[in-house]
Amino acid sequence: PTPPMPEVETPGTQAVALHEATRQRYLNYALSVITARALPDVRDGLKPVQRRILYAMYHNLRLLPDGRYRKSAAVVGEVMAKYHPHGDASIYDALVRMAQPFSLLHPLVDGQGNFGSLDGDSAAAMRYTECRLRSIAVELLSEIKQQTVDFRPNYDGQHFEPIVLPAQFPHLLVNGAEGIAVGMATRIPPHNLREVIDATVALIDDPEATAAELARKLRGPDFPTGGQVLNDAAELRAIYENGQGTVRLRGRWRVEKEGRRHLVVVHEIPYGVNKATLIEKIGELIAARKVPQLLDVRDESTEEVRVVLELRRADDAEAAMAYLCRHTALQTSFHVNLTCLVPTANPELGEPQRCDLREILDHWLRFRYETVRRRLVFDLEKLRERIHLLEAFAIIFDALDEAIALIRSAEGRRDAAERLIMRFDLDETQADAVLDLRLYKLARLEIAAILEELEEKRAEAARIEAILGSAAEMWGVVRSELLELRKLYGQKRRTRIGRAEEIRYAEEAYIVEEDTFLIVTRDGWIKRQASFSDVGRIRIREGDAIGWIARARTTSTVTFFGDRGAAYTLRLDQVPFTTGHGEPVQRHFSLADGERIAGVVVHEDRALPRPAAVETAEDEAPPPWGVAVTRQGRVVRFALSAHAQPSTRAGRRYVRLGGEGDRVVAVEAAAGDEWLSIASEGGRALAFPVVEARFVRGTGKGVTALKLREGDRVLAFGLARDRGDGVRVRTPQGREEVVRPSKFAGPRAGRGKVVLKRDRFAAWERETVRYD
Repeated sequence: PTPPMPEVETPGTQAVALHEATRQRYLNYALSVITARALPDVRDGLKPVQRRILYAMYHNLRLLPDGRYRKSAAVVGEVMAKYHPHGDASIYDALVRMAQPFSLLHPLVDGQGNFGSLDGDSAAAMRYTECRLRSIAVELLSEIKQQTVDFRPNYDGQHFEPIVLPAQFPHLLVNGAEGIAVGMATRIPPHNLREVIDATVALIDDPEATAAELARKLRGPDFPTGGQVLNDAAELRAIYENGQGTVRLRGRWRVEKEGRRHLVVVHEIPYGVNKATLIEKIGELIAARKVPQLLDVRDESTEEVRVVLELRRADDAEAAMAYLCRHTALQTSFHVNLTCLVPTANPELGEPQRCDLREILDHWLRFRYETVRRRLVFDLEKLRERIHLLEAFAIIFDALDEAIALIRSAEGRRDAAERLIMRFDLDETQADAVLDLRLYKLARLEIAAILEELEEKRAEAARIEAILGSAAEMWGVVRSELLELRKLYGQKRRTRIGRAEEIRYAEEAYIVEEDTFLIVTRDGWIKRQASFSDVGRIRIREGDAIGWIARARTTSTVTFFGDRGAAYTLRLDQVPFTTGHGEPVQRHFSLADGERIAGVVVHEDRALPRPAAVETAEDEAPPPWGVAVTRQGRVVRFALSAHAQPSTRAGRRYVRLGGEGDRVVAVEAAAGDEWLSIASEGGRALAFPVVEARFVRGTGKGVTALKLREGDRVLAFGLARDRGDGVRVRTPQGREEVVRPSKFAGPRAGRGKVVLKRDRFAAWERETVRYD
C-alpha cells in the first residue's frame, strides 16, 4: 500500500479540522445574515439596506420633501459606493418597496415614475425613475445631527454610517417588516400610527402594563390595501402576547345594480395579493363553470381597486363570494412573527429575539429616552456656547467706548485679543467673537436684541437642565412629542377589525345540476357525456374496455372501489365532460402502484338497486349494500351510505385484505335478495344468498365465502338477480360455464361444486355494468 503523505505546514499557517472550520465559517455567515441583512432593528424598524438608503438621501444627497427629485440611479450609486456594497438590484428593490403605497402603510420615499403596481408590474429601471424623501421619513432622520446615535465606519473605512436612525416613533410596528435569515424569519404586519402611539403612551403612563392591556389600544394590523381582519379580539390579543400567530384577512366588496344587471364590486383586496393573478384565477373558475352564480369578471381599477363581478341573479352574491373566499386569494392568512434585533451590551450588534407587544414598545421607549437625552445634552451644549459668547458681548457693551479705544490702540488682532482678555476677563473664544463682531451690531437696537437673546438662551438652558435632572420631565417630553406626531401623521384606520358576517359555504350550490352519463373503463379512465347512440361507439383508448356506465345527476357522488381495499368518492361534476378518452382516476386520487378499479357505485336512487324486503339484524344497515369478494375467498357486506360523501385523495378503507397478493375481485351493489355467484381458477363454483354474507361495520376482513384448496383463488364474482343468472367463466379450450344458483347453490363457506377436474377456468367474461 502507498504510505500516507506526511503533513506539511506552510510557515505562518495552522492545521484546522475541516468540520470545525466549516462550522465556524457557517456560523459567521449566519450571524452576518441575521444581524446585518435580513432582520430589522427594534429601535428604528429598518434593515441595514433601508437605513443606508434613507441616510444617503438625507445626509449625502439632501433629497428633502421640499426639494427636487433626483434619479433613483443616483441614489443607488451613492448607497452602493459608500455604504452597501451588495449590488444595485437589491438596493433598488428596497428603494422601490419604500415608495409603494400598497406595500407600506406610510411610504418613506416619494417616487416619481413607475414604481410598480398591485398587478405585480415591476418598477421601471432606475434610470427612468426619480425620488426624494417623504416628510415622515425625515422624522426618522432629523435628529441625527444632534449626536443622538452612534456611528461606525463603513465597509471600507472611508466614511461613517449610523448604527440606527433616531426614529421619533415606533416605526417597526407602523410599517412592519418581512425577512428571512438563517434559521429564523420575521413577518411583522403594519399598524395604524395613532393606535401604535396610543399604546406607547399607555406604556409610558403605566410601566407595568402587560401586552394584553396594550393590545386594547393596538387593535390589530392595519394594512395599506385595507381588507377585513376576521380574528376576534381574543385571538389578536394572543398574537401580541405570544409574538406569533395567524391573522385571517379577507377582501371587501359591495353589491351594486347597473341597469338590469347586478354586480359585486371588490374594492379592497388582501395585503400582498397580486390583483391581476386574483382576477385571472376568478376568470378561470367562471370559464370552468365552478361558480355558476357568476357570468363575468373585469378589472375597472384606476387608482382605486374596482374588480367587477357580474351576477347571474341578484340573490347569488353570497354564494359566489363564499366560493371565491374559499378557492382564491380573496381570503388569505398573514402569519405574524414578531422577531427583530434587540439591543445588547455591544451597541453595534443586535440580538435576534421574538418579542411580544410590550417588549417591542419597551425596547423602543428605552431607546427613545436615551435619544431625547442625548439631543437635549447636545442642545444644552450649544446653548451654553452661545450664552458664553453673548455674555462677552454684554460685558463689552457695558464699556463699549473703552473697548473700542483699546482695540484701536492695539498693534494687531492678536494684541487686541490679549488686551480684551486682560481688561475684561474674557477667554480666547470670547475675545475672538468680540473682534469678529460687525460694526452695525453696535447699534442700540442690535445691542438690545443681543441682551434679549441672552436672557432667552439662559431661560432655555435652565429649562433643559431641569428636564435632564428629572426622569418624569424626560418622559413627559417623549410623551408630548409622540402625541404631536400622532396629530401630524395620524390617519384613519384602513383595515376593519372584528368578525365579519359569516358566509355560508355549501358545495352543492356551485354545481350546475343536469343529467349526465358517467363512463368508467376497466383501466380506470373516467369521463362524462351528455348522451351516446351506442356503447360500441363510445371513444376509449385502444386495448381498453368500458366497465361501467351510469346515468345520474351532476350533484350526485360516485365511489370507485380499488382492488387494494380503498374506496375513493368524487362528485360527478368533477369528472371531465368530454367525448374524448377522459382522464385517469389517479388524477383525482392517490392510488397505489398497480391498483385497479374493482367496482363503481353511483350514489343516486336510480343508479342503485331498489332495496328488497329482507330481514336484517339490529346492527345491520338497511340495503342497498356493497358486497366485495377477495381472491382468497372472503366476502364482506357493508353499507354503501358510509362512502356517499367525497373522500380525500387517500380514500377510505372498506375491507382489510388477507395478506400479500390478496386483492378484491369485484364490488357490487346489492338490494338484498340476490345470490352471490363465485368461481375459482381451480374449477369450483358456488352460489348462496347475499344475506348469508356477514355485515361489517367499519373495515373488516369479512367471512369465508368459498373454501379454497391450496394454490387456488377466486377468479370471478357477481350477483345473480334470479336463479338462472350468474357469472360467466371460460376454459382455455373455450368451454363456457354460467355459475347459476339453480345448479351451484350451496352453503356459504363450502367448497362448492367441482366443475372441472383436469382443467382450470382461465377467463371471466365480464359485461358492461349499466346503471340506467
